[in-house]
Amino acid sequence: MAVAHLLFQLPAAGNAARNRMVVSPAILLVLLLLLFTALGADGATSFRFTNACQHPVWVGALHGASSPPLARSGFYLAPSATSHLDAPSSGSWSGTFWARTGCAVDSATGRFSCATADCGTGDVACEGRGPAPPVSLVEVTLAAPGSGGQDFYDVSLVDGFNVPVRVAPSGGGGGDCRPAACAGDVNAMCPADLRVVAASGGGVVVACKSACNAYGSARYCCTGQYGTPAACGPTSYSQVFKSACPAAYSYAYDDASSTFTCSGASSYDVTFCPGS
Repeated sequence: MAVAHLLFQLPAAGNAARNRMVVSPAILLVLLLLLFTALGADGATSFRFTNACQHPVWVGALHGASSPPLARSGFYLAPSATSHLDAPSSGSWSGTFWARTGCAVDSATGRFSCATADCGTGDVACEGRGPAPPVSLVEVTLAAPGSGGQDFYDVSLVDGFNVPVRVAPSGGGGGDCRPAACAGDVNAMCPADLRVVAASGGGVVVACKSACNAYGSARYCCTGQYGTPAACGPTSYSQVFKSACPAAYSYAYDDASSTFTCSGASSYDVTFCPGS
């Protein structure tokens, strides 16, 4: 839209005012709104969060080391509720999103904490701190707006699993632009030695550790002598995650079936418990 060429001329009285361009404040406001709308077509990507779980979640957001923080780093999301965040309007951006569960404020200390994926700030906002595993992560790397580059996104279970999640681009013009998801309930099939059970008792499994988190060995963490794709393949533990969620990262080098791309997406929809 060639907004700069939209001219409004009002009738003028007398020779001195003839041919003068007079723009009222109201018309100027309309012009500015049109300009921002036109620029927005190639502007920042937005993130839309939906809680399809039967329980509330507290969303966490963490920006990459070279990316600016978003407007909020943590917020409450009731069942069936939605919320939005905008990515920066200039430059590329990378970051992660996740759901915290079982959160409450301690009446004695006043500190906020969560049963799964807590970021340890004692508050709803994560303020640049990541989640404690096990956690289902959405990872996004956005190309700079208007650059024509590709975005990369995935769902990662490398740090374990706490809730099902899906990320889906919309408005994309190139690349596969398919949803990435872990819609299966890994907690229901979690091996006994990886289970995290609710502190309230009853044996309810609230999260499933990764083998790396549980045992810390180089083999399971793909470190040391296992620090290459050739040396670190799937294990019996990672295959449990992969069988439940074929499109999600099940271990560090699970790239072939787990990395997704899209160009020009206007938004990314993050849904927790997408199968509910």
